[in-house]
Amino acid sequence: MGIFNSINGWRTGRREKRRVHMESLGFCPDCGGRGFQHMPYTEAYYMAPLDCPGCNGTGSYEHWEENNLM
Repeated sequence: MGIFNSINGWRTGRREKRRVHMESLGFCPDCGGRGFQHMPYTEAYYMAPLDCPGCNGTGSYEHWEENNLM
């Protein structure tokens, strides 16, 4: 169980570090400020990008924070 806790702690710390960095830039942590989430391209079909559900497509940290209050 110790290894799972250390991996979980590492992932949580990494996620928090990204959130703080994106907050300093004013960008949404989910989409990186682009306003959309790029879907992976496969040879069979192409899916158009979808608006980011975290910031509602604005790409700003303020909108992300409003939508993700705990």
